[in-house]
Amino acid sequence: MNEKAITEEYQYIVSLILRKQLRDALIELKDYIEDVAYWNLNSKLESISTSYNYMLEYMKQNVMDPERKKLHTQLLAQAWEIAEHARVLKLGNASLRQFYSVRALVKTFPQTDIKSQLMEMEAFSDDIAVADLMKDDSQSITADHVRERHEKAQQTLFYIVWTNIAWSMQDESEAQEVLASALLPQKDLALFVSAVTMSLMECFDIRKLMWLFDAYEHENSLINQRALVGLAFTFQLYNKRMELYPEISARLSLLNENEKFGKELSRLHVQLLLAKETEKIDKKMREEIIPEMIKSANLRNMKFDFDEEGEEKEDRNPDWDIMEDPKLSSRLKEMGEWQMEGADIYLSTFSQLKTFPFFRSINNWFYPFDSEHSAVIKEMSRNSGKTLIDLILQSGLFCDSDKYSMCFMLMSMPQAQREMMFNQLSQQNIEDITANKEEYITDHSKQKQVLANQYLHNLYRFFNLYPRRHEFRNLFKEPIRLNEYPILLPILDKTEYLEALAEFFFKKEHYSEAARNYTKIAVQTGGSAEVYQKLGYCLQKEKKYNEAIEAYRKSDMIKPDNIWNMQHLATCYRKNRNYEAALEYYGKVEELQPENINLLFNIGSCLVELDRYEDALKLFFKLDFLSPENLKVWRAIGWCSFVTAKLEQAMRYYERILENSPQAPDYLNAGHVAWCQGDLKKAIAHYTQSLNTISTRTEFVDLFNKDKEYLIKLGIQEDDIPLMQDLL
Repeated sequence: MNEKAITEEYQYIVSLILRKQLRDALIELKDYIEDVAYWNLNSKLESISTSYNYMLEYMKQNVMDPERKKLHTQLLAQAWEIAEHARVLKLGNASLRQFYSVRALVKTFPQTDIKSQLMEMEAFSDDIAVADLMKDDSQSITADHVRERHEKAQQTLFYIVWTNIAWSMQDESEAQEVLASALLPQKDLALFVSAVTMSLMECFDIRKLMWLFDAYEHENSLINQRALVGLAFTFQLYNKRMELYPEISARLSLLNENEKFGKELSRLHVQLLLAKETEKIDKKMREEIIPEMIKSANLRNMKFDFDEEGEEKEDRNPDWDIMEDPKLSSRLKEMGEWQMEGADIYLSTFSQLKTFPFFRSINNWFYPFDSEHSAVIKEMSRNSGKTLIDLILQSGLFCDSDKYSMCFMLMSMPQAQREMMFNQLSQQNIEDITANKEEYITDHSKQKQVLANQYLHNLYRFFNLYPRRHEFRNLFKEPIRLNEYPILLPILDKTEYLEALAEFFFKKEHYSEAARNYTKIAVQTGGSAEVYQKLGYCLQKEKKYNEAIEAYRKSDMIKPDNIWNMQHLATCYRKNRNYEAALEYYGKVEELQPENINLLFNIGSCLVELDRYEDALKLFFKLDFLSPENLKVWRAIGWCSFVTAKLEQAMRYYERILENSPQAPDYLNAGHVAWCQGDLKKAIAHYTQSLNTISTRTEFVDLFNKDKEYLIKLGIQEDDIPLMQDLL
């Protein structure tokens, strides 16, 4: 079987298991593992089949069995494990993915147990100390050799853990030794956590998952935050599978007794969603921010221009605390805000610096930045004293992957240029620049949210920049809804976490997701006026006007006569063509804002839709007084004057428009007025100009025919209309 066939057959078996059709799944499994040279799978499958047959037989005989549900769940989980293990074994001979080539390589290692590599890595501190003491002895092992041997052990252990599809009890015990080791460098343990996570992404293993739970409770923040990310990834990948393992629910229930876990998982959920925004941010920086910064010195003077969609472009409620100050629209401010919230704004800067040999080894993408690493130590030792580069590398400003890239970039510089840079960044420069903030920079980099965020940036780079990235499932390209997975509902389905989630989606303009969470908040709490306002706003942006009206009306009941709310209610009614209801709410707002230009125009639009042209004209003339030189108002007056047979008045306004910035409909409407006035020559000229402005004749005719009823009412013969069109 080829890779595609192997995977499709596996997915079919999984679909049967998810539907709990265990008998059919076992039949398919028997054929699936037939060509797998691993007797243990056949033995397990026979055991499952026997247990399941006994269970069915007891049920047939109406024997009460309180453990039946539990046993059924266990058998489903075991069948899934067999299918998954068989898939990996079969793909070993069919797939060209790196995972399987490394898995084959590991089989050639003299030692493939975790313990042997742990002992090698635990000896690093002593070995490097001895090497430093004996550096003048030509017969001794150099520090460089010790580092290289240690890094080889790191890679070997990463490969062993990554490619092990199911830990044995001995593997699990040795992994616990790794977690408890006082001699193992913490950065090596962090790499081990990443190896476990990557292994789980290839194949589910309950022992590895439970180990990640243990790692989350490690006292070191670097370790527990990486473990938390690993847990989140596993929940994302296997949320449908979790219910088959009651020990997972039990462990989560235990963790839920302490609010810390829920808060950190909720915070990480938002950080994951923020990481998914990286591509959008990167594109915006390349296509908008940087070009705008370049031309910022030549900003054009702004002039008033009534926007067709003005009422819905900048219509967020100024009472909402999370809204940005409209006066602070600087792109630099936007970048600063991204950085403050932990967004990844450096991807484009460093994406081209991932071709160094260091990044050819998969484990190096996950290793915390280490100035003692053999790939960078020589560069770091070139400069004496502390420099700004040192502070940057100690900070949480850049992720580990980018810090390595920065070092390699420095190495690639000509020596003279590099020395000049370091000379400029002297100790005095550092004191002037940091102003005694070095301790803050170091402490900030150790905060849990910073460590988790930087690790996510590392992972984002791996899944999007690693040369063989297409061989891995990229979770950053998938919808992430941890708060909706049944296994996590008891932890994350709480108002305070839903609020953080809803505010994130709202700020990022993901209105559908925001609405989902505001709806949950409203159900849980009864809803405040602000919650219903924001829910209505999201629904309005999604063009779900009926639902938006319902939300706005609930807000109005809690907090009556709110101007913003009434205005948006009116807008939704108008969008739904309920112009009478729209006028009711627009009227309430007009009492408080009698000279609001947008508001008055919308009222006039509703009056036009209700054929109340005379009333509309009065309003538009008021607007013409409040907002002179406003083309949009002129168009409204011209049209209302036309349909009410005030042809001279209509022509005066259309002539003003044609002298400014006319569009195809303006020429068309001016032609209508001229024709109704009996000026055929002028009408043909305007119609011709409109036709020349529109892309196709068909489009012009369609636009023309929409106005037939008005032309006929004003005395134009219906039979003459197609003749006029043919004249053009």
